[in-house]
This record gives sequence, C-alpha cells and structure tokens, in this order.
Amino acid sequence: MKSNKIKWLLITLWVVFICTMVGVPVFFNMIGNNSFGLFGELPGLQSLENPEEETASQLFSADNVLLGKYFRENRTPVTYDELSRELTETLLVTEDLRFSKHSGIDLRALVRAVVGKLTFSFAGGGSTITMQLAENLYKTEQENKGKLHSVPGLGQIITKFKEWIIAVQLEKNYTKEEILAMYLNTVPFGSNAFGIKAAAKTFFNKEPKQINYHEAALLVGLVNAPTRYSPILNPEISMRKRNEVLYNLRKYDRIDQVAYDSLRAKDFDLQYKVDGHNEGLATYFRTVIRNFLMDWTTQHGYDLFEDGLKIYTTIDSRMQAYAEESMREHMDTLQSVFIKHLEGRSPWINEDGTEMENFIETTMQRTSYYKSLVKEYGKDADSVDILLNLKRPMKVFSWDGEIDTLMSAYDSLKYYKHFLQAGFMAMDPHSGHIKAWVGGIDHKYFQFDHVMQGKRQPGSTIKPFVYSAVIDNGYSPCYEVADAPITFSFPGQDPPTWTPSNAVGNPTGNMMTIRSALAQSVNTITAYWMKKLGPQTVVDYAHRIGIQSELAAVPALCLGAGGEVSVYEMVGAYSTFVNQGVWTEPIFITRIEDENGRVLQDFVPQTREALSEETAYTMLYMLRGATEEPHGSGGGLSREIKADNQVGAKTGTTQNASDGWFMGVTKDLVAGGWVGGDDRSIHFRNWAMGQGARTAMPIWNKFMLKVYADPDLGIEKGAFPKPVNGLSVELDCSKHDRTQEADSLGLDIEKVSEDDIF
Repeated sequence: MKSNKIKWLLITLWVVFICTMVGVPVFFNMIGNNSFGLFGELPGLQSLENPEEETASQLFSADNVLLGKYFRENRTPVTYDELSRELTETLLVTEDLRFSKHSGIDLRALVRAVVGKLTFSFAGGGSTITMQLAENLYKTEQENKGKLHSVPGLGQIITKFKEWIIAVQLEKNYTKEEILAMYLNTVPFGSNAFGIKAAAKTFFNKEPKQINYHEAALLVGLVNAPTRYSPILNPEISMRKRNEVLYNLRKYDRIDQVAYDSLRAKDFDLQYKVDGHNEGLATYFRTVIRNFLMDWTTQHGYDLFEDGLKIYTTIDSRMQAYAEESMREHMDTLQSVFIKHLEGRSPWINEDGTEMENFIETTMQRTSYYKSLVKEYGKDADSVDILLNLKRPMKVFSWDGEIDTLMSAYDSLKYYKHFLQAGFMAMDPHSGHIKAWVGGIDHKYFQFDHVMQGKRQPGSTIKPFVYSAVIDNGYSPCYEVADAPITFSFPGQDPPTWTPSNAVGNPTGNMMTIRSALAQSVNTITAYWMKKLGPQTVVDYAHRIGIQSELAAVPALCLGAGGEVSVYEMVGAYSTFVNQGVWTEPIFITRIEDENGRVLQDFVPQTREALSEETAYTMLYMLRGATEEPHGSGGGLSREIKADNQVGAKTGTTQNASDGWFMGVTKDLVAGGWVGGDDRSIHFRNWAMGQGARTAMPIWNKFMLKVYADPDLGIEKGAFPKPVNGLSVELDCSKHDRTQEADSLGLDIEKVSEDDIF
C-alpha cells in the first residue's frame, strides 16, 4: 500500500513536471502571439529598439544655457555615463542586487518573493530592474489588455508573464548600462520630476553625475512610492526610507560603518525647486515663444510637450539676467515713488485729474472670474456680489516678496491696479538676434507681455521716423527752423484747428537746428515737418523702417498719437538706423533640432533696404543729439556710458504721462523700453514725474552699465561706422553752407484736409 502511494506521488510529480515543461512554454508562446486576442499585444521589434517616452522639449540660450522646458512630464533623458557611481550602486543594492547576473528574470528573487507571499513574510520583490523598465516603458498593467485580463487573478499572472517576455527581449537589445540609464529615465520621482535628471535638479539642483550616496539614497527611496516617501510631503517617513537604503549600502559593503553613521546623521540637504513656467530666466519670452512653437510643431507634425525637441534661441542668458535685474531694480524704486506721489489717492484718473468713478467695478466685469460667477449664478444674483467681496487667504505680489494676506476679489484687483508695468527688449541690430526680453515685472502675477503682446502710443519716440523723411529729402541736421506755433486746420470740424504745444514751456520763436529740435524733442518743429511732408509720408517711412502696426495718417501722428506700437517693433525699427539702413526682422530662434540632434529647421531673419546708408548714418547723428546737445532728452544717462562712446537716444511721453518710453542705440546693441499702467488712465499726475526720461530711461541705463562691465559679452563702446562712400551732407554746422538748403527741392507745405483730423 505504501509503495503504491509513493508510486502515485511520483507519477503525479512527473505529470506536473511534464505539464509545466510543456505548458509554460506553450503559455509563453500564446502570450507572445496574443492567441485569439486573449492576452493583449506585446511591443514589436521596432518599438523595442526605439521605445517611446514623453520627453520635455528644451529651450536653450545662444550661450547654451537651459532657459526652460515645455512638458507634460518633466523628463530629459541621460546616458549611463551621465550617472554617478554612487547613484547606480545605491539603485542596485536596493532594487536588483543580482542585476549583472541575470538576463531579465531573477529566478532566485522570484522564488523568494513567491515563498514570502505564501508564508506572509515579505522577503523582497521578485521584479528585476529590467522587468520594472518593461512596465514603465510599455505600461503592461494599464495598456494592451486582452480578453482574459478581466478574469480575477489571471490578469495579474498574464501581466507578469508579459513583463518577463519583454524583459528578456530588452536584455537582448540593450547592454546592462543602457538598461540602467533607461530605467532611471522612466521613473517618476514626484514633484513633477520624471526621470533622474529632472529629479536631481528638482531636489538637489545637481546633475545626476554629481549625486552622492546620501542624495542617491533619498532618490532611490522615491522610486516605488514617490508620494509616500516624499521629503516635502512626508519628511519623517522619507527619512526612515532613506536610512533603510543607506543600511543596504552598508550591508553590502558599498560604504563602511563610519560613512554609514555619518550619512545616517545627515539632514536631507535639499535645494528643492520645482520646474515651472514662472521660474528661471526669460519667463515672458518663454511664454511668447511657446505660442510660436506650438504653431510650428503642429505644422511640422511634432508635439512640443513630449517629443524632446531642442530649441536654440538668440537670447544671451547673461544679458537676459542683466535686463531682468535692471528692470527689477528700477521698477521697485519707481513703484515706491509712484505710491508716495499718489498720497493715498487712486491712480486711475480722468484727463482733468479727477478720479474715475466705478473704475474697479467696471474693470472687474471684464475679468474671467466675474464672468464665471455670472455664468453660474446669473448677472443680478446676490451671490455674485457676496463672492466678489468675500475675503479669503491669498498670496500677493510685492517688491519685497510674496505676502500672505486676506483679500476679496475687489481688494485684490484694486491692489494690483496700483502697480506700474514695463517691457524691455535688446537686440543685435546687425543679425536681428534678440538678446534680452523682459515682458513685465513678474510673470507669476502679471502674465501680459509688454514687449510683443502689448501695444501703446509711442509718444515722441516716433519722431525719428518724421526726421528720416526730412533727411531723406535732402535736408541737413544743421537746417534751422523756428520754434513757433504750427496750426493745422480742419474746416467744419470741432475744434476746427489744432496747434500742438511743447511739453515744456511755450514756443520761444528762436531758430534752432533740426538736430537740436530732435534732441530736445521740440513738438512745434516736428509739427512743422509733419505739415511740410504730409501725414501719409510719415506713415510710409515708419512702415519702411520697421513699424508693422497700423498707423493713422493724421497730424497728431508726429507726436505719437496716431497709433499704437509694441516695444518689439520699435527696437527693430531703431535697429535699421544702426544697420546701414537695412531693416532686419527681430528673431528669437536660430534653429530647432529633434531629440537626436538632427536639425529640423534653421531660422534666418527677413531683411529689406529701408533707408540709404547715408540717411541711416545721418539719423544716428541726429539721435546722438539727445546725449550730446545741451538740454538733450538723453542727458540723464550715466557719464560712464557716454564716455568714449557714441550713443543715440530718444525719449517718449504720451498725453497725461500715460506712457513713458526710451530708445537707445549703440554700435553693437539697440534696446528700448516702455513703462506705464495696465490702463492708460493709471499714471503719474504730472508730466515731470511720468516722462520717459524718468520712468523708462533708467532701465536702459542700468542695463547698459551691466553690459559694458562684462567684457565676455563682446559689446564694446565706440563710434558708429561711417558710410563706405562718405557723406554728401555736412554734419559740422559751423561749416554748413546755408545757401544749399533743401528748400530748393521744391517741398511745398501740404494742405491738410479734414481726413487728417487729430
């Protein structure tokens, strides 16, 4: 009887063994072929050789500094050579000690895991790093499920078999080093950091190559449960996990006892900073360029947020930093002056200086928050007014840092409307490359871009376009005109005439050169030329030189009141004077590459000849008057900038000092800025305080001081190059022959029609 039992036991074992030996390969084969659609598809050879994963597109400066990323998952792949030894050792002793000895499946670890589950004693997982990589890459638990996955218990078994198959195939296609790097590239570490490069940057502000043992212990501890073991969300649990990983390093002799004790006693030493669109350099620029890139990627069949494109821009990171510093330094000071100047009064005022009634209420009705409340509750519902007046905790911007406070929606809107805004751009006038772009005072709280998106009346910064037409018609900078009233007639209109006045003082009646007139921004003399040339001529010249916005052919255009323009346009247009009369389109991208470095497109600016070389150079001489002539509007620039240098400049201030402008040109760099309120009604209460020389010029001044102090930039002081063929116009007014005045050209004063109404 006993021998029969043994006999049957042996037969049973043989049957189980034979069935296993036959059944398992058959089961593997059925899964591999997805027989009858029961198991779900496995990745093909091409997918294994070129696994797809979302990779952030990167934006680089001209000096190869990473400016920012565009992503859904913040991931930038690295190679094995970019990983520190401490990092890979920590990973292996924690996740897969026998990694170098198996071919994707570790049978010893698998048996240990099964026994542990059967005996309810955890003895470590059975998944190798390669199997985990299979899951990370191909989402075996979530995607490509077959009909049998819905059967309780069976779906998990099928998933594991699929991971084994994929793991073995991965081991055939890649080296161990490649698998390690691929694994670390696919792991989510929490805090919007996907992959080891983003994680090292987020938690320690380091590259993966720089990670040491105690940093590696924290990062590896995050691998399987990034939220639970987050040092930010759960620091105590995270510390215990980190120390467990350090214990493994000691246990397997990767570190000695002294090092273990020392590392275990250390704090996290975090330099935690989550990548975001409001962090880092050139935040406004990155937002503006994103819209361009989304159009480009759509047209060319790419996804900006997951295809790992490399976008190389024209921005110089050092100049960008100087521009941001300069704006921050000046606008902080100017805001204090503005608040003091208001003396507790509201900044939104009518032209007669009285406060605008219901300004905040009217402005609130244009906000998306108000519109969402009206949509939900109805326009006349009490709930709308209650919620708009409900105070709640919030962080608000201040020049001294964020402030935690209690405010209602009305309070918040009123608070933010007190802030002056600004835009600033600098470019290489010869290449068209934009070197610095600051679209506002703080991108997190004020996201409207004042470089390209915002357009405002240019004030007197439009006058060089008037004088370009004058010079182009043969007049000399030494030509003299009387500072006398000029009247434009509009028969049948109310009022029937317009006589522009000077910004400071009444017309003197004195004769002055047109260079001095531009230098001192004398309105009467500009009006004289507008009447002589005609408004349409000025519009045509402005467009030729680089203004793209629509301008009205009206007399008031000569003082900047006939249209609105952007800082982007103005800087590009002023660059025409420096670039020998050739307008060069301001550009912000030089090339786009795919993730493998293949160039997808090179970008070259459009150019056109706008002025003759002689006219352009003569206009530079005219613009230099602002810094060289007595009482020139650019006289407030630092002596350090003007010394051994030629600097052209033009200030601009619109009616009621709503807008302050400054444009500055040098031989290597052209830059300009605007300062004003979000609304034209928000401004200083007098012209002297709100003029461009006080509000906008200091940003340019601070910026150029920083630029000239950095020899590595290659921006040097010096004279503007003279035309190759010389000049036909005498610039030395002591030698100017007044008998050769350009009146002989026959430019008659044009009759102004009622279509030219101000």
